[in-house]
Amino acid sequence: MSQHPKMPSTLGGRLLNVMVEPELGIRKIELLRVVVEEYVRTGEPVGSETVAERSDLGVSSATIRNELSALEELGFLSHPHTSAGRIPTDAGYRKYVDALPPGGRMRDAQRRAIAGFFAETMLDLEDVLKGTTQLLSRVTQYAGLAVPPSGSSELVARTELIELGNGLMLLVVGQRGRVDKAMIDRPAELDAEGLAALERALADRVQDKTVSEARAEVLKAAAAAGRAEREIFAAAADVFGDMQMGAGSHHVLIGGVANLADEAAHWRRETVRRLFEALEHESEMLELLRDVTTEDLTVTIGAEHPHTGDWEASIVSAPFHAGSIALGAVGVVGPTAMDYVGVMASVRAVARRLTELATELDA
Repeated sequence: MSQHPKMPSTLGGRLLNVMVEPELGIRKIELLRVVVEEYVRTGEPVGSETVAERSDLGVSSATIRNELSALEELGFLSHPHTSAGRIPTDAGYRKYVDALPPGGRMRDAQRRAIAGFFAETMLDLEDVLKGTTQLLSRVTQYAGLAVPPSGSSELVARTELIELGNGLMLLVVGQRGRVDKAMIDRPAELDAEGLAALERALADRVQDKTVSEARAEVLKAAAAAGRAEREIFAAAADVFGDMQMGAGSHHVLIGGVANLADEAAHWRRETVRRLFEALEHESEMLELLRDVTTEDLTVTIGAEHPHTGDWEASIVSAPFHAGSIALGAVGVVGPTAMDYVGVMASVRAVARRLTELATELDA
């Protein structure tokens, strides 16, 4: 396949960074942009008169009509039978998204909301992610998504044995802020001095090790310990085992589903059914988000993903990291007639802030 040079354009006041193909020049790209953005704004098919008013091409109405017809023949626009206007197809949205300049711009309100959210002191990454789904929902008016990191590789930051009446509470704190605890019967022969020594021994064995490594260490210690110590180490192994099980299965956090109800009236019944079915079943959403870990930003439009079937929804998602390690992903799901510029910029900004936070927590 031959390569065509990228040709920048400032048509319509926006720099377009497009791969110009023989059958799709700068003028068609600009007209497609106008149709997409006008349809997203109004929800109504876009006529050639509106395109002429919104574009800055300086060409005749007849030329615009001919170009719109060509875009329709190429599969980027469709022409509802009941309307004189045109609407974008999935291929049209894809061409529009691919032509957007890198970076994108958020509205001032979106930027302030994101900055305000991350200005708060936050230590538990999962709690942050729950808030992040609501944040993305609020700034985009669609539904926010987040996939928390798998905890199996999380390092143990601290362990404590806390006296509570006649029992003990074992507290385990991960470096990313996860906290797990368990109640243990206190062995009768374990006095305060012995408890302090056991707490130090436990910390020495597991601190800065992964959850799986920590479990292996305390099981080894339990096998060689006396009765009192063995009970404590065995309880610790159970806690680390529970952390592994919970960590091994990713889950999806979702916020702002009510926003999608406002869009449902514009979707076909099959789209509504498939979308809410996917939101209800975590495994389906994980399938949709599983390829996000390496790309800076992923935009899946309509039926592009083999798991979606024929629906009129898009997902914009981005990974977040701790250093160079991919931890999870955040994103937005909404209609294909989406404000892609604002959504892409918001998702990218939130992922970048999460990376900064996760890297700081891991330090």
